Amino acid sequence: MRSRLFVIFLITALSFGLGGEVFSQTQKTRAQLEKEKNEVQKRLSEFDQILKKTAETKKVSIGQLNAVNKQLQSRVSFIRTLSREVTLINKEIKEIETNITQLENDLQTLKKEYSGMVYTASKLNANLSITAFIFSSATFKQFYMRLKYLKQYSDARKKQVELINSTSMELAEQKKMLEDKKNQKQEVLTQEQEQKEKLDKSKQEQQKIVNQLSKQESEIRKKIAAAKKQQENLNAMIKRIIEEEIRKAEADAKKANSNASRASGSSIPLTPEAAALSSSFAGNKGKLPWPVESGFISKRFGTHPHPTVKGVVEDNDGVDIQTTPNANVRAVFDGEVTKIGTLPGYGGTILVKHGEYYTLYSKLKVISVKTGDKVKAKQVLGQVYTNKDGIAEVHFETWKGLQPLDPSFWLAGR
Repeated sequence: MRSRLFVIFLITALSFGLGGEVFSQTQKTRAQLEKEKNEVQKRLSEFDQILKKTAETKKVSIGQLNAVNKQLQSRVSFIRTLSREVTLINKEIKEIETNITQLENDLQTLKKEYSGMVYTASKLNANLSITAFIFSSATFKQFYMRLKYLKQYSDARKKQVELINSTSMELAEQKKMLEDKKNQKQEVLTQEQEQKEKLDKSKQEQQKIVNQLSKQESEIRKKIAAAKKQQENLNAMIKRIIEEEIRKAEADAKKANSNASRASGSSIPLTPEAAALSSSFAGNKGKLPWPVESGFISKRFGTHPHPTVKGVVEDNDGVDIQTTPNANVRAVFDGEVTKIGTLPGYGGTILVKHGEYYTLYSKLKVISVKTGDKVKAKQVLGQVYTNKDGIAEVHFETWKGLQPLDPSFWLAGR
């Protein structure tokens, strides 16, 4: 009997232990899912705020379409995350239901065994009292063995009662947990349905904007042509500045008896300090903070088709980041302000040098630094300009010498 109780106790303990391990693994998965939900909700909030500002103007714009598109993408991601959460809850419900069935079976077995023990005790008492049973022993050894047996029997009954009580408590907890999970599932399903309804409205809004923009094709083509010319002027300015930097660095190197060194693949002679800064910048590829705290890439690097005008492609040597009006524009890394200027279509423009690397920040309405200033990562350089369409957008570029690089590979992921 004692051996039987020990086996039951061991199995129960192991079952609870394994359940704890499964629960821990589930919690890790849930923590990851909650983190993802929070990130998507944060992005949705940002896009809603940006869209609200662009929608305040009566005239629709590409910026408004960009905000709606990003909102759609994030909402689809959010719905997908909620669907994964429902799947996870279903799995948790199934595990709890399995635990409940097992606990109910264990409880039934324990009660049955306890009833058997009580019945055996009653039969014993009916034939002979416990005291008589002990003192009727023929020898002292038999007396001792009977006394020991009765103690073991009593301990076994106590242990059985403890197991029944603990199993009953665990069963009640599991049933409560099951009810909580079912309520949680219903809440997520309701949230998912609400997001699907919002998604449908966003799609309708997107189509409405596309239809209105298609009526402005002639005006948009003119803007595209103007933007192309402005990009060419910006590139010419950047190259002139960098070429001048190279000539100056080469002249300084000659004066210093060529003590300056060239980094591997660099077209610019670098002092030891500049080489270290350049190496540090390169080592932070994919980790640089964004030039604005919130926003999204509204126009990617390279050549890509226009979102509404068929057959038209746009070129971009940087990225355009749509953000909120009056947002602070920040340096993405330590460096030195090497040029400040104003260009048509780009407004206030700042070029910051990081060894052989350069970062450019355009479309600023306020500039808070001056040429020659040493700046630190995340230091405010100025404020973004908001155009007549309500679009607040910063143009950001990264260069290595005379070669433009895709900034999206350098900025930290969002």
